[in-house]
Amino acid sequence: MMRMAEVEDQILVQQALRGEPKSFSELCRRYYPSLIAIADSILLDHHLAEDAAQEALAEACRNLKTLKRPESFGAWVGTICRNVAKDVLRELPRQRKATEQYTGQQQNCADCDQMAIITNAVQQLPQHLREAVFLRFYNEMSYEQMAKVLEATQQSIDGRLRRAKKKIAAYLIKKGFRR
Repeated sequence: MMRMAEVEDQILVQQALRGEPKSFSELCRRYYPSLIAIADSILLDHHLAEDAAQEALAEACRNLKTLKRPESFGAWVGTICRNVAKDVLRELPRQRKATEQYTGQQQNCADCDQMAIITNAVQQLPQHLREAVFLRFYNEMSYEQMAKVLEATQQSIDGRLRRAKKKIAAYLIKKGFRR
């Protein structure tokens, strides 16, 4: 049985395929924040994540006719966004090296303050856990919304978040934070 949001997505996709631009605009409005969170969990740079989310939506628009299950638009565009973000991530070392040569400066390492340690703790998480953390805590998504975007059950989302919290807590304790 499809959820109401999936039915709405399916209708919007079908309308977009018939050439109704407002339908695709609504899909973009609906999923853009989630895509930013997904890309941010990979790139760890909000501005690059916004660019990746926009590129993912552009790619989804160009390839909408290849979507086999219109009711799964959210998961499909999420996959596109992950791939775009991973492509950006692969290009970053080359771009940073060119920037450093141009400016003659190397980027500063993160300060060892509490925020940098917490950020590092999140960065140490495996991608699937980091993605759940970004969607839940940075994007404030409900478990239901996360389950739809990640094509997972709410129980598995809960498990991912529990594992992520345990790993973050262990990392922080190792770095001298107290319970």
